Amino acid sequence: MVARTVKVKPETRNHKGFFVQDAAYELVEIEQSGWALICIDEASCHYVDPDDLRSNDSDRMDVV
Repeated sequence: MVARTVKVKPETRNHKGFFVQDAAYELVEIEQSGWALICIDEASCHYVDPDDLRSNDSDRMDVV
């Protein structure tokens, strides 16, 4: 999968239940478990629900 820049919806939480910073992230991959791995940089990554991601050109991103 090619890394894409995505944003998160307001009030998005990671897999541990903590709020995720509202910022632009690189979508690294969608795990088989259903979580999307997003990273701001090499040291700051989060697993989030793919339904909470937005692409830059639409409100909801279709993840396959």
